[in-house]
Amino acid sequence: MWPPPRQKVIAVCTLIKVLQTGDAGLRWSQAGLDPWLEGAASLDQASTAQLSFLEKGNALTAVLGASGVGALLLPDQQDLIDLASQRGIAFAVFADPRLAFAEALDQLHPRRRPLAEIHPSAVIDERAVVGPGTAVGPRVCIGEGSRVGADCILHPGVVIYDDVVVGDGCELHANAVLHPGSRLGRGCVVNSNAVVGSEGFGFVPTAKGWRKMPQTGQVVLEDAVEVGCGTTIDRPSVGETRIGAGTKIDNLVQIGHGVTTGRGCAFASQVGIAGGAHIGQGVILAGQVGVANRAVVGDRAIASSKSGIHGEVAPGEVVSGYPAIPNRLWLRCSAAFSKLPEMAKTLRELKRDTPQ
Repeated sequence: MWPPPRQKVIAVCTLIKVLQTGDAGLRWSQAGLDPWLEGAASLDQASTAQLSFLEKGNALTAVLGASGVGALLLPDQQDLIDLASQRGIAFAVFADPRLAFAEALDQLHPRRRPLAEIHPSAVIDERAVVGPGTAVGPRVCIGEGSRVGADCILHPGVVIYDDVVVGDGCELHANAVLHPGSRLGRGCVVNSNAVVGSEGFGFVPTAKGWRKMPQTGQVVLEDAVEVGCGTTIDRPSVGETRIGAGTKIDNLVQIGHGVTTGRGCAFASQVGIAGGAHIGQGVILAGQVGVANRAVVGDRAIASSKSGIHGEVAPGEVVSGYPAIPNRLWLRCSAAFSKLPEMAKTLRELKRDTPQ
Protein backbone atom coordinates (compact mmCIF):
# COMPACT_ATOMS: atom_id res chain seq x y z
CA MET A 1 0.00 0.00 0.00
CA TRP A 2 2.83 2.39 0.82
CA PRO A 3 5.33 3.34 -1.91
CA PRO A 4 9.05 3.00 -1.13
CA PRO A 5 10.70 5.96 0.66
CA ARG A 6 12.14 8.71 -1.48
CA GLN A 7 15.23 10.84 -0.91
CA LYS A 8 15.41 14.08 -2.83
CA VAL A 9 18.64 15.89 -3.66
CA ILE A 10 18.20 19.41 -4.99
CA ALA A 11 20.57 22.16 -6.15
CA VAL A 12 20.39 25.52 -4.38
CA CYS A 13 19.50 27.40 -7.59
CA THR A 14 16.63 25.01 -8.26
CA LEU A 15 15.37 25.32 -4.69
CA ILE A 16 15.47 29.13 -4.83
CA LYS A 17 13.44 29.13 -8.05
CA VAL A 18 10.77 27.05 -6.33
CA LEU A 19 10.77 29.23 -3.22
CA GLN A 20 10.40 32.32 -5.40
CA THR A 21 6.86 31.16 -6.20
CA GLY A 22 6.01 30.71 -2.51
CA ASP A 23 4.75 33.12 0.14
CA ALA A 24 7.99 33.87 2.01
CA GLY A 25 8.92 36.93 -0.08
CA LEU A 26 12.25 36.32 -1.81
CA ARG A 27 14.30 39.55 -1.93
CA TRP A 28 17.48 38.36 -3.62
CA SER A 29 19.93 35.48 -3.56
CA GLN A 30 23.53 34.47 -4.08
CA ALA A 31 23.91 30.80 -4.96
CA GLY A 32 27.72 30.73 -4.82
CA LEU A 33 28.95 27.37 -6.07
CA ASP A 34 25.34 26.11 -6.24
CA PRO A 35 25.82 23.17 -3.85
CA TRP A 36 23.58 20.13 -3.83
CA LEU A 37 21.39 19.81 -0.75
CA GLU A 38 20.31 16.50 0.77
CA GLY A 39 18.44 17.80 3.79
CA ALA A 40 18.24 20.48 6.47
CA ALA A 41 19.45 21.04 10.03
CA SER A 42 19.86 23.71 12.67
CA LEU A 43 22.74 26.07 11.99
CA ASP A 44 24.98 24.66 14.72
CA GLN A 45 24.65 21.11 13.36
CA ALA A 46 24.32 21.62 9.59
CA SER A 47 26.79 20.10 7.12
CA THR A 48 27.83 21.27 3.66
CA ALA A 49 24.97 19.28 2.11
CA GLN A 50 22.32 20.80 4.36
CA LEU A 51 20.15 23.90 4.48
CA SER A 52 19.46 26.09 7.50
CA PHE A 53 17.92 29.48 8.28
CA LEU A 54 18.21 32.44 10.62
CA GLU A 55 15.77 35.06 11.84
CA LYS A 56 16.58 38.46 13.26
CA GLY A 57 17.71 38.09 16.85
CA ASN A 58 18.17 34.32 16.61
CA ALA A 59 20.50 33.02 19.31
CA LEU A 60 22.32 30.87 16.73
CA THR A 61 23.55 33.94 14.86
CA ALA A 62 26.79 33.73 16.84
CA VAL A 63 27.67 30.32 15.37
CA LEU A 64 27.39 31.40 11.73
CA GLY A 65 31.10 32.15 11.56
CA ALA A 66 32.00 28.53 12.32
CA SER A 67 29.04 26.67 10.85
CA GLY A 68 29.58 24.07 8.13
CA VAL A 69 26.18 24.81 6.56
CA GLY A 70 25.83 24.48 2.79
CA ALA A 71 23.12 27.12 2.23
CA LEU A 72 21.20 29.64 4.29
CA LEU A 73 17.84 31.39 4.26
CA LEU A 74 18.38 34.81 5.81
CA PRO A 75 16.46 37.91 6.86
CA ASP A 76 17.35 41.26 5.28
CA GLN A 77 20.06 41.90 7.87
CA GLN A 78 23.32 43.25 6.48
CA ASP A 79 25.76 41.77 9.02
CA LEU A 80 24.43 38.26 8.37
CA ILE A 81 24.52 38.78 4.62
CA ASP A 82 28.10 40.08 4.79
CA LEU A 83 29.27 37.15 6.92
CA ALA A 84 27.63 34.57 4.64
CA SER A 85 29.23 36.25 1.61
CA GLN A 86 32.68 36.32 3.23
CA ARG A 87 32.45 32.61 4.02
CA GLY A 88 31.24 31.71 0.52
CA ILE A 89 27.97 30.26 1.78
CA ALA A 90 25.08 30.16 -0.70
CA PHE A 91 22.16 32.18 0.65
CA ALA A 92 18.80 33.72 -0.17
CA VAL A 93 17.24 36.71 1.58
CA PHE A 94 13.54 36.51 2.46
CA ALA A 95 10.99 38.72 4.14
CA ASP A 96 10.09 35.66 6.25
CA PRO A 97 12.98 33.15 6.37
CA ARG A 98 11.11 30.83 8.73
CA LEU A 99 8.28 30.47 6.24
CA ALA A 100 10.83 29.96 3.47
CA PHE A 101 12.41 27.17 5.53
CA ALA A 102 9.02 25.47 5.92
CA GLU A 103 8.49 25.65 2.15
CA ALA A 104 12.02 24.33 1.56
CA LEU A 105 11.42 21.33 3.80
CA ASP A 106 8.47 20.38 1.60
CA GLN A 107 10.88 20.24 -1.33
CA LEU A 108 13.68 18.43 0.48
CA HIS A 109 11.37 15.89 2.10
CA PRO A 110 8.41 15.34 -0.23
CA ARG A 111 5.54 13.53 1.43
CA ARG A 112 4.97 9.88 0.72
CA ARG A 113 1.34 9.28 -0.09
CA PRO A 114 -0.17 5.79 0.15
CA LEU A 115 -1.80 4.28 -2.89
CA ALA A 116 -5.49 5.04 -3.32
CA GLU A 117 -6.82 1.62 -2.37
CA ILE A 118 -8.78 -0.07 0.41
CA HIS A 119 -6.88 -2.59 2.50
CA PRO A 120 -8.60 -5.99 2.66
CA SER A 121 -8.71 -5.91 6.47
CA ALA A 122 -10.72 -2.66 6.54
CA VAL A 123 -14.35 -2.97 7.71
CA ILE A 124 -16.65 -0.60 5.83
CA ASP A 125 -20.42 -0.64 6.26
CA GLU A 126 -22.27 -1.22 3.02
CA ARG A 127 -24.14 2.08 3.53
CA ALA A 128 -20.94 4.08 4.01
CA VAL A 129 -19.39 6.04 1.13
CA VAL A 130 -15.67 6.38 0.42
CA GLY A 131 -14.70 9.01 -2.15
CA PRO A 132 -12.37 8.53 -5.13
CA GLY A 133 -8.63 8.69 -4.54
CA THR A 134 -8.96 7.86 -0.85
CA ALA A 135 -6.51 5.44 0.78
CA VAL A 136 -7.95 3.21 3.50
CA GLY A 137 -5.37 1.42 5.63
CA PRO A 138 -5.42 -1.85 7.59
CA ARG A 139 -8.12 -2.38 10.25
CA VAL A 140 -9.92 0.86 9.49
CA CYS A 141 -13.61 0.78 10.51
CA ILE A 142 -16.23 3.02 8.87
CA GLY A 143 -19.76 2.95 10.25
CA GLU A 144 -23.22 3.09 8.76
CA GLY A 145 -24.12 6.19 6.81
CA SER A 146 -20.69 7.80 7.14
CA ARG A 147 -19.19 9.61 4.17
CA VAL A 148 -15.48 10.02 3.53
CA GLY A 149 -14.57 12.53 0.82
CA ALA A 150 -12.14 12.32 -2.06
CA ASP A 151 -8.35 12.09 -1.72
CA CYS A 152 -8.37 11.36 2.00
CA ILE A 153 -5.84 9.19 3.87
CA LEU A 154 -7.09 6.89 6.62
CA HIS A 155 -4.12 5.32 8.39
CA PRO A 156 -4.26 1.95 10.16
CA GLY A 157 -6.75 1.51 12.98
CA VAL A 158 -8.85 4.62 12.31
CA VAL A 159 -12.40 4.27 13.66
CA ILE A 160 -15.21 6.30 12.10
CA TYR A 161 -18.55 5.74 13.82
CA ASP A 162 -21.98 6.02 12.19
CA ASP A 163 -23.18 9.25 10.56
CA VAL A 164 -19.80 10.95 10.28
CA VAL A 165 -18.83 13.25 7.42
CA VAL A 166 -15.16 13.67 6.48
CA GLY A 167 -14.42 16.34 3.87
CA ASP A 168 -12.12 16.04 0.88
CA GLY A 169 -8.38 15.85 1.45
CA CYS A 170 -8.47 14.99 5.15
CA GLU A 171 -5.85 12.82 6.85
CA LEU A 172 -6.68 10.66 9.88
CA HIS A 173 -3.63 9.13 11.54
CA ALA A 174 -3.39 5.74 13.21
CA ASN A 175 -6.05 5.00 15.84
CA ALA A 176 -7.83 8.35 15.52
CA VAL A 177 -11.51 8.07 16.47
CA LEU A 178 -14.47 10.07 15.11
CA HIS A 179 -17.66 9.58 17.14
CA PRO A 180 -21.21 9.66 15.71
CA GLY A 181 -22.33 12.90 14.13
CA SER A 182 -18.84 14.40 13.78
CA ARG A 183 -18.34 16.72 10.82
CA LEU A 184 -14.91 17.47 9.35
CA GLY A 185 -14.38 20.12 6.66
CA ARG A 186 -11.85 19.95 3.85
CA GLY A 187 -8.17 19.40 4.56
CA CYS A 188 -8.44 18.54 8.25
CA VAL A 189 -5.76 16.48 10.02
CA VAL A 190 -6.52 14.34 13.07
CA ASN A 191 -3.41 12.82 14.61
CA SER A 192 -2.94 9.48 16.35
CA ASN A 193 -5.15 8.62 19.33
CA ALA A 194 -7.11 11.85 19.09
CA VAL A 195 -10.84 11.56 19.71
CA VAL A 196 -13.35 13.86 18.03
CA GLY A 197 -16.96 13.88 19.18
CA SER A 198 -16.53 11.96 22.44
CA GLU A 199 -19.30 12.30 25.03
CA GLY A 200 -19.25 15.54 26.98
CA PHE A 201 -18.87 15.36 30.75
CA GLY A 202 -22.53 15.81 31.66
CA PHE A 203 -24.22 14.34 34.75
CA VAL A 204 -27.23 15.35 36.87
CA PRO A 205 -26.92 14.88 40.65
CA THR A 206 -29.82 12.91 42.15
CA ALA A 207 -30.58 11.24 45.46
CA LYS A 208 -29.50 7.96 43.87
CA GLY A 209 -26.23 9.32 42.50
CA TRP A 210 -25.14 10.80 39.19
CA ARG A 211 -27.64 10.54 36.34
CA LYS A 212 -25.99 10.69 32.93
CA MET A 213 -27.08 13.53 30.65
CA PRO A 214 -27.36 12.15 27.08
CA GLN A 215 -24.91 13.88 24.78
CA THR A 216 -26.88 14.18 21.52
CA GLY A 217 -24.98 17.06 19.89
CA GLN A 218 -22.10 16.97 17.46
CA VAL A 219 -18.58 18.28 16.87
CA VAL A 220 -17.81 20.35 13.79
CA LEU A 221 -14.25 20.93 12.60
CA GLU A 222 -14.22 23.58 9.90
CA ASP A 223 -11.75 23.49 6.98
CA ALA A 224 -8.03 22.95 7.63
CA VAL A 225 -8.28 22.26 11.36
CA GLU A 226 -5.44 20.15 12.78
CA VAL A 227 -5.88 18.09 15.95
CA GLY A 228 -2.83 16.80 17.84
CA CYS A 229 -2.12 13.36 19.27
CA GLY A 230 -4.22 12.38 22.28
CA THR A 231 -6.45 15.45 22.07
CA THR A 232 -10.16 15.08 22.86
CA ILE A 233 -12.98 17.29 21.60
CA ASP A 234 -16.32 16.56 23.27
CA ARG A 235 -19.82 16.82 21.86
CA PRO A 236 -22.54 18.58 23.90
CA SER A 237 -25.93 17.36 25.12
CA VAL A 238 -27.57 19.52 22.45
CA GLY A 239 -26.18 21.78 19.73
CA GLU A 240 -22.56 21.62 18.67
CA THR A 241 -18.93 22.08 19.60
CA ARG A 242 -17.35 24.05 16.76
CA ILE A 243 -13.68 24.59 15.95
CA GLY A 244 -13.05 27.46 13.53
CA ALA A 245 -11.30 27.06 10.18
CA GLY A 246 -7.51 26.93 10.22
CA THR A 247 -7.26 26.36 13.97
CA LYS A 248 -4.24 24.30 15.09
CA ILE A 249 -4.51 22.18 18.23
CA ASP A 250 -1.45 20.60 19.85
CA ASN A 251 -1.17 17.22 21.57
CA LEU A 252 -3.07 16.40 24.78
CA VAL A 253 -5.59 19.24 24.62
CA GLN A 254 -9.08 18.86 26.13
CA ILE A 255 -11.93 20.85 24.59
CA GLY A 256 -15.21 20.51 26.44
CA HIS A 257 -18.78 20.23 25.22
CA GLY A 258 -20.34 23.25 23.55
CA VAL A 259 -17.09 25.20 23.11
CA THR A 260 -16.87 27.46 20.07
CA THR A 261 -13.66 28.88 18.65
CA GLY A 262 -13.04 31.40 15.92
CA ARG A 263 -10.83 30.95 12.89
CA GLY A 264 -7.05 30.64 13.05
CA CYS A 265 -6.59 29.90 16.75
CA ALA A 266 -3.58 28.02 18.19
CA PHE A 267 -3.78 25.92 21.36
CA ALA A 268 -0.56 24.45 22.79
CA SER A 269 -0.20 21.18 24.67
CA GLN A 270 -2.29 20.49 27.79
CA VAL A 271 -4.66 23.39 27.27
CA GLY A 272 -8.04 22.67 28.87
CA ILE A 273 -11.19 24.50 27.77
CA ALA A 274 -14.31 23.87 29.83
CA GLY A 275 -17.81 23.49 28.44
CA GLY A 276 -19.56 26.45 26.86
CA ALA A 277 -16.48 28.68 26.61
CA HIS A 278 -16.27 31.02 23.64
CA ILE A 279 -12.87 31.63 22.05
CA GLY A 280 -12.57 34.42 19.47
CA GLN A 281 -10.66 34.65 16.21
CA GLY A 282 -6.88 34.14 16.16
CA VAL A 283 -6.56 33.44 19.88
CA ILE A 284 -3.31 31.88 21.16
CA LEU A 285 -3.39 29.75 24.31
CA ALA A 286 0.06 28.63 25.47
CA GLY A 287 0.81 25.36 27.27
CA GLN A 288 -1.40 24.32 30.20
CA VAL A 289 -3.74 27.30 29.97
CA GLY A 290 -7.08 26.60 31.62
CA VAL A 291 -10.31 28.24 30.47
CA ALA A 292 -13.28 28.01 32.82
CA ASN A 293 -16.86 27.12 32.00
CA ARG A 294 -18.54 29.77 29.80
CA ALA A 295 -15.51 32.08 29.85
CA VAL A 296 -15.13 34.44 26.90
CA VAL A 297 -11.78 35.16 25.22
CA GLY A 298 -11.77 38.01 22.71
CA ASP A 299 -10.28 38.04 19.23
CA ARG A 300 -6.46 37.88 18.98
CA ALA A 301 -6.01 37.59 22.75
CA ILE A 302 -2.98 35.69 24.06
CA ALA A 303 -2.71 33.72 27.31
CA SER A 304 0.78 32.75 28.46
CA SER A 305 1.62 29.33 29.90
CA LYS A 306 -0.42 28.07 32.87
CA SER A 307 -2.78 31.04 32.88
CA GLY A 308 -6.21 30.45 34.41
CA ILE A 309 -9.04 32.29 32.65
CA HIS A 310 -12.26 32.53 34.68
CA GLY A 311 -14.16 35.43 33.17
CA GLU A 312 -13.67 37.58 30.11
CA VAL A 313 -10.48 38.54 28.28
CA ALA A 314 -10.72 41.61 26.09
CA PRO A 315 -9.84 41.44 22.38
CA GLY A 316 -6.10 41.78 21.82
CA GLU A 317 -5.23 41.51 25.50
CA VAL A 318 -2.23 39.49 26.73
CA VAL A 319 -2.84 37.78 30.07
CA SER A 320 -0.76 35.70 32.48
CA GLY A 321 -1.06 34.05 35.86
CA TYR A 322 -3.76 32.38 37.93
CA PRO A 323 -6.24 33.92 37.94
CA ALA A 324 -5.26 35.53 34.65
CA ILE A 325 -4.44 39.24 34.83
CA PRO A 326 -2.89 41.61 32.28
CA ASN A 327 0.63 40.44 31.45
CA ARG A 328 2.39 43.66 32.46
CA LEU A 329 0.73 43.62 35.87
CA TRP A 330 1.65 39.94 36.27
CA LEU A 331 5.30 40.74 35.48
CA ARG A 332 5.36 43.40 38.20
CA CYS A 333 3.74 41.01 40.66
CA SER A 334 6.23 38.28 39.77
CA ALA A 335 9.12 40.65 40.39
CA ALA A 336 7.70 41.35 43.86
CA PHE A 337 7.32 37.66 44.84
CA SER A 338 11.00 37.19 45.63
CA LYS A 339 10.91 40.25 47.87
CA LEU A 340 8.00 39.04 50.00
CA PRO A 341 10.11 37.40 52.76
CA GLU A 342 12.17 40.56 53.16
CA MET A 343 9.03 42.72 53.13
CA ALA A 344 7.38 40.48 55.73
CA LYS A 345 10.46 40.72 57.94
CA THR A 346 10.46 44.52 57.62
CA LEU A 347 6.76 44.61 58.50
CA ARG A 348 7.31 42.50 61.62
CA GLU A 349 10.12 44.81 62.72
CA LEU A 350 7.93 47.86 62.18
CA LYS A 351 5.16 46.31 64.23
CA ARG A 352 7.63 45.44 67.00
CA ASP A 353 9.04 48.94 67.10
CA THR A 354 5.68 50.67 66.95
CA PRO A 355 4.22 51.58 70.38
CA GLN A 356 0.95 49.74 71.05
